[in-house]
Amino acid sequence: MNSEEKLQVKKNVLSMMDMAVDIEDRDVKDIIDRCIVSSDAMSTMGLNEKLEFKKELFNSLRRLDILSELLEDDSITEIMINGYRDIFIERNGRISKLVAQFESEERLAAIIQIIVSGCNRIVNEASPIVDARLSDGSRVNIVLPPIAINGPTMTIRKFSKTPMTMDRLIELGALSTEVAGFLRKLVVAGYNIMISGGTGSGKTTFLNGLSAYIPEDERVITIEDSAELKLINLPDLVSLEARNANVEGRNQVTIRDLIKCSLRMRPSRIVVGEIRDAAACDMLTAMNTGHDGSLSTAHANSCEDMLIRLETMVLMGMDMPLVAIKQQIASAVDIIIHLGRLRDKSRKVLEICEVIGMEGENIKLRKIYEFKEESCVDGHVVGELRKLNDLYNTGKLMAAGVFDIHDNKDT
Repeated sequence: MNSEEKLQVKKNVLSMMDMAVDIEDRDVKDIIDRCIVSSDAMSTMGLNEKLEFKKELFNSLRRLDILSELLEDDSITEIMINGYRDIFIERNGRISKLVAQFESEERLAAIIQIIVSGCNRIVNEASPIVDARLSDGSRVNIVLPPIAINGPTMTIRKFSKTPMTMDRLIELGALSTEVAGFLRKLVVAGYNIMISGGTGSGKTTFLNGLSAYIPEDERVITIEDSAELKLINLPDLVSLEARNANVEGRNQVTIRDLIKCSLRMRPSRIVVGEIRDAAACDMLTAMNTGHDGSLSTAHANSCEDMLIRLETMVLMGMDMPLVAIKQQIASAVDIIIHLGRLRDKSRKVLEICEVIGMEGENIKLRKIYEFKEESCVDGHVVGELRKLNDLYNTGKLMAAGVFDIHDNKDT
């Protein structure tokens, strides 16, 4: 059955739907069934082909068209649309192009409007860039022409339907049981932790897993650009989401605004999905003013690079001597966990470093764990996260009663 014949069946369905009032999904499926049965062109098709076409047609009419099937496929982690003809997906860390495409640029534009309206966002030629999310929590970035030369561009980052746990990360080989136990003690004891890594290294996923170690009796405030975190087993949890400015450029609520607001909400801990600008000033202030155990992520290429990134972001928001900024960072941040994606596309913890304090005018880092590659077998990197040093600053562990200073195994 060619595309013209499929289009004719779709037109028949649409004409019958126009005559109905407040039509429900089951009624649409009935209409599709009748149109398929009455179509001469489809009489030679097998049952499986008809069922597949029915699903395809229903998705195009009542769901998100081609996206619906891709979003239902749990093996797909990223969907990249470069204009209505070119659709790419990421599966198991590898990118491939789909044969399928949207029927027109107008159809893709309509799907985009459905997505942004579902989360009270606006995107048009006057405001061509927007971040949004789907009902399942998937993160969406949209860029429209004339900014996007190839036509409407949309990138969807999918997340697991079930919150990622540290046990699952251990199963996937991201870290060892020993390291997970070490991190659990740090979280319980209230160490301020930053998670660094590049795009797609799994920072948000790891933050989710790490947050599961937060004691249930604490009040936690999460702050994000677009709500992605799925913290579990926390009864006293408040989730805040930033808001873009409207068409007139007003009513914007930034990450900085939310961090300042959260300080008046009596938080035990503050969890910020990602720091990427001057909000670093407020995050460091929160860490330095009694909100121990706060967590956040930022883009960086190593633990050392994370310190430089923090310095740069603080300078975006205030004019103060660099040494003073470094002192703020050294006082606020206790632990940096660096994640990375190896050449076999696996995501792993590559470094865990402790911020010791200042040494002269520089921040001193102490590397506790480091991933050492041993070999590559059948394209898979083999290695382990090796312990290099014991934890130096054990005061918070001792104060929380989760650490015996004489028991070196616990460090």
